[in-house]
Amino acid sequence: MSRAKVNIAVFVSGGGTNLQALIDKQKSGIIKSGEIKLVVSSNKDAFALERAKKANIPCAVVSKKECGSQEEFEKKLRELLKENKIELIVLAGFMCILSESFTSKYPKRIINVHPSLIPSFCGKGYYGLKVHEAALEYGVKVTGATVHFVNEIPDGGEIIMQRAVEVSDGDTPETLQKRVMVNAEWIILPQAVEKVSAQLLAEKK
Repeated sequence: MSRAKVNIAVFVSGGGTNLQALIDKQKSGIIKSGEIKLVVSSNKDAFALERAKKANIPCAVVSKKECGSQEEFEKKLRELLKENKIELIVLAGFMCILSESFTSKYPKRIINVHPSLIPSFCGKGYYGLKVHEAALEYGVKVTGATVHFVNEIPDGGEIIMQRAVEVSDGDTPETLQKRVMVNAEWIILPQAVEKVSAQLLAEKK
C-alpha cells in the first residue's frame, strides 16, 4: 500500500476560514490523498498565517506590492512551489489575479472556491461581499458556492463541484456570506481537494 500524498499549497490573503476548513478536514480524514505542505499569503497581516502556524504548516508571504510587478510576484510564487515540490494549488480567499503565464504552467492543478453558483455573479470585480450584495440585489432565491479549476479567465475554468444554498427573507450580504461559507464552501472545497488529489495520485501510478 502506497502512502504517497499529493503536496498541496494553499494561497490566502485574509482571515483564512476556508484554509481552516481544509486543515480540519485533513485532520478528520476527508482529505486523505493530499497534504497541505505550504501556506502562501499575499498579505503579511493575514490571520490565515496564524491558522497555518497553529497547525504547524510552513508559511511564506509574497507581497505583490513589494515585488513591484506581476512578473516578479509570479516568479517568487513559482520558486516557492518548486522548492516545496507542490503539485496542487488551492486558492482560498486569495485576492490576487494570476496571469495566463502563471496558470498555463499548472493546468488543472489550481483550484478556487467562489461564493456563487457560476456562471452567476462571477468574473472580474466579483469577490467577497460584493458577490452576495449582487445576489441580493438581483433577488435570486438560491445561491451557493462553486469550486473550479483556474485558468486565465477570472472564474472561467472548468467546474469541479457546486452546492446550492437558499436565500432567506431579510438576508444581508453578511448573513448570506456566512451561510454560504458554512453550508457550501467549507463542505465542497475539501471534497474537491480530495477528488483532484486522488486523480493526480492515480495519474502518477
